[in-house]
Amino acid sequence: MKVLLDVDSKYEETSVTIHCKEMDESIKDILNYVNRKEADFIVGRNGEQHHILKPNHVYHFHSEGDTVMATTSEGTFKVKEKLYELEEMLPSTMFIRLSKSVIANLHEISHFEPSFNGTLSVHFQYGGKEYASRHYVAKIKEILKLNRRENK
Repeated sequence: MKVLLDVDSKYEETSVTIHCKEMDESIKDILNYVNRKEADFIVGRNGEQHHILKPNHVYHFHSEGDTVMATTSEGTFKVKEKLYELEEMLPSTMFIRLSKSVIANLHEISHFEPSFNGTLSVHFQYGGKEYASRHYVAKIKEILKLNRRENK
């Protein structure tokens, strides 16, 4: 892939043009990155109080029915966003989908334990535990490079 950068004060607006033979995963990743609107904070509610939650302080987001909760060191907070909205807003280098109902902060995970049924038990530094469903295990391994064999 060739990258060209043209910096000039004559441009009033930044624009990105991609020339490619066909759309592939690397192009999709670039588009996702360019179009991503990352959240600096998320508003969480605990009772009548509204709290400003910094994404890097959230251990994980999980859904309980129609409600999405954020777990932090300060407690659990109800957030208005749906999980798919959070997945779009949060940096993909920091947050990973574990299941239909959980998005986890990679920096807060302490370790994984494989399960006999193909799922992963995900342990957090704070002592909590969630489960990664089989559907997401391959992507998690890819992201974490767990499937790399060092000794053959």
